[in-house]
Amino acid sequence: MLSSFSFSDTTVGFLIEGKFDTETVDSLIVNIENKLKTYDKINLYVEDVGVESFSMPALFKETVFKFKNSDKFHKVALVSDRKWIHACASLSSFFTSSETRNFTSEERMSAMSWIAQ
Repeated sequence: MLSSFSFSDTTVGFLIEGKFDTETVDSLIVNIENKLKTYDKINLYVEDVGVESFSMPALFKETVFKFKNSDKFHKVALVSDRKWIHACASLSSFFTSSETRNFTSEERMSAMSWIAQ
């Protein structure tokens, strides 16, 4: 399940739980593209609030979208307690112009504060 919310006009947030599949990624993409219709660059907040499974096609689709649109993200905050997700995000940040930071669930408020600045 995907829940979206907005911190500000240029910041969109997502809470992801359950399955991270292509349907979830498609919903993420639609929400992001809608925001990009109005703004050239946006901030992105993504929080893992209990993802039970990840599909490889979904991870691939999300990665391709992120690289194709890397110049459209100013800041990206990723909140998860999974170290492998932090590692993947750190690796992909080398290929994007966005400022990406990883946070644990306990640091959620810091992540929200940082992304909203």
